[in-house]
Amino acid sequence: MDPGESAESVPWRPAPALRGLVASYHGYRRRGGPPVPHRGLPSPYLTMIVTFDDPLVIAEHPDPRQRGGRYRTLVGGLHTRPATITRTAHEAGIQLALHPLGVRTLLGLPAGELARVDVGADEVFGAVAHELYERVGTATSWPERFAVIDDVLMRVARQGETAAPELRHVWHRLIGTAGSARVRDLAREAGWSERHLANRFRAEIGLSPKEALRVVRFDLARRSLQRQAANGDQPLLADLAAACGYYDQAHLAREFRDLAGCPPSRWLAEEFGNVQVTAPPEPAAWLTRHPGK
Repeated sequence: MDPGESAESVPWRPAPALRGLVASYHGYRRRGGPPVPHRGLPSPYLTMIVTFDDPLVIAEHPDPRQRGGRYRTLVGGLHTRPATITRTAHEAGIQLALHPLGVRTLLGLPAGELARVDVGADEVFGAVAHELYERVGTATSWPERFAVIDDVLMRVARQGETAAPELRHVWHRLIGTAGSARVRDLAREAGWSERHLANRFRAEIGLSPKEALRVVRFDLARRSLQRQAANGDQPLLADLAAACGYYDQAHLAREFRDLAGCPPSRWLAEEFGNVQVTAPPEPAAWLTRHPGK
């Protein structure tokens, strides 16, 4: 980190009453440093962000047809392509990871309506988004800011707004198996055909079951890489691929290129600096199929 640059990262758990709706809070603050890009990667959670310094600047959205923009507050749906976020000199805020099945309760609409798009939170939350922005901005400590989020979300949560039990079962099985379940087995457990499951699942969640399985498995892999890098360990991609249910290291590399837009080594270098990844050279066949990658 350059002299004069500072950064804070504060994980926090939502209030107990919200934990079926919100997986986590993450407070962040960064001062100084160059305006470098950051990748917003696919995950099994919708993203909500409330800033209290510079606006969030998104240069590229997961849907390339959506133009970049600046956001004081934001809600982003599930996606299978990375967003590109431009880090600013004075950024601070709270990022919430929303359970897809809790979005109906919090926002009054299915997560499927937000698939692959980012919107200002006021477009789905109305005046509540402005209240969050104002109250978080005037809070003077992290515990106070998180308490504001708890207070507002518990007040606006809608009772009785839930997804169909079959979809809830499929989602929990999908998460519980770390993305290794088979769609035909999930459909059978739900008592539906695979086509009916795909239609209902996409409408409620925003991804197809197959896409969701990919995202869950990818999220597990990239979080494992993140933990290893943060602990100063040397990542072993072949071992990681086996642990996360990929056929082999090449399969993991392909998924990173598709879902993160870059190889694992480049993502680690962008996020953590000079992290060396222990991995043999990639097969020539892969490089031939994907020139310039």
